[in-house]
Amino acid sequence: MAKFVIAGSASCPYFAKAELLADFLQKNLPDFQIYKITQHPDVWKQWLKDLCRKNQWKHESSPIIWRELLDRGGKGLLLGGFNEFLEHAQLYYGVTSKMMTSEMLIIAGENLETHIEIEQEDEELKKKISPLRVWITGASCPTCYNLIPLLVNGEVFGMEEEISIHLLNNSFEEGSLSATVMEGQDLAAPLLREISVCTVLEEAFFEAEVVIILNDDIDNESESLENRIRARLPLCQLFGSLIEKNARRTVKVIVAAKTFLNLTTSLLITYTPSINPRNIIAVAMVMENEAKATLARKLKTTAADIKDVIIWGNITGSHYVDLRKAKVFRYNSAIWGPPSYSRYLLSLIFDRIKGNQKKDHKNVWIFDPIHFTPFGLAEVLSGIYFLKKFIHSEWISKEFVNSFNVLSSTRRFQRGISTAHSVATILKFWYHDSPPGEIFSLGLMSEGKAHCIWRSINLPAIHSS
Repeated sequence: MAKFVIAGSASCPYFAKAELLADFLQKNLPDFQIYKITQHPDVWKQWLKDLCRKNQWKHESSPIIWRELLDRGGKGLLLGGFNEFLEHAQLYYGVTSKMMTSEMLIIAGENLETHIEIEQEDEELKKKISPLRVWITGASCPTCYNLIPLLVNGEVFGMEEEISIHLLNNSFEEGSLSATVMEGQDLAAPLLREISVCTVLEEAFFEAEVVIILNDDIDNESESLENRIRARLPLCQLFGSLIEKNARRTVKVIVAAKTFLNLTTSLLITYTPSINPRNIIAVAMVMENEAKATLARKLKTTAADIKDVIIWGNITGSHYVDLRKAKVFRYNSAIWGPPSYSRYLLSLIFDRIKGNQKKDHKNVWIFDPIHFTPFGLAEVLSGIYFLKKFIHSEWISKEFVNSFNVLSSTRRFQRGISTAHSVATILKFWYHDSPPGEIFSLGLMSEGKAHCIWRSINLPAIHSS
């Protein structure tokens, strides 16, 4: 089977003559196929130059005609221009063309008009199918590298939603992000319309519908805590003002930084007054999943079977894990039930002892719900932990707390895979709702004095479908 490709400038009369001759051959010869490529006259020379460089050909005029060997594979075999194609048709098929110059010019003009109309239709179609614009800051960190494949696989935004991803780092320089862009393109994901790097400050977050705030390594560990907090302010002020100026009013902002997570979220809310504060959230699921994994190792089950572990307080600072509602599904014990059957996690840990306790852990506190005296959450966050005559698990109060403190001390190292998974999961729940009855934690601005917390404090809230 012979397949010929004819490419040329849309206004070229010799291209018009060649395509009509090829149409005649294809109509009358069963094994003859033709494929046509037209380019606008303004881009034809550059397109031809790139084509010849790619295939190591030498050709300088319109049209260019080559043969593709379908039964042998390999690159195409260059035939030449119109004269070579006409000679080939006469020699092999005994067919020639007697078209006059006036007819060639008329058809060439019609070709150009048709080409321009097709280009305009394509542009209008692209405008109608507007992709979801996702912006990722701190894109040089490992989390972004692991997050991109999750965003474009169709599970987060839906199998019909095309997205465009725009990357930027804190310095607004291309840097190593060009390699990330190339790898994103290499995914050949059907839902990924484009992926690019933003290097122009004024264009950041343009028409953004989703903004994901990740961390570049801007924290200097040798600096004092006060100086590190002060260094966070200018960046949050810059991002906040650009989101306020360029993003859509319905934009969803997710903060997944590895340090000062609650502070970053609170500052972004401050500098985006026209954005709904409930649309700017902090991800607590990384810590939540770490707690589930630690508990699963103790119970010899899987972390996915542990639900409703709640994180309170400062996500990357002073916080505690609330196990009062935590449940275990599909637990291998004497009591067994259907997949929907669950048992309270604390009832499965059997090393309980009684006593009056006063604890002051710097980072983590675990509540036992069975016997504890309720008090204001403001007291907890201010560092006063008084529990009276309660039953608690020695393993939870010692080993679990110690292991979780170790995780907290190493959390400054970016957890690329787990953070990316958490961000993608939160977005999926946001767009498609969360599993019925399941509780998870995320950072939201408190309203009023709920839970004895003033509105100016940012704390994780509990969401359930």
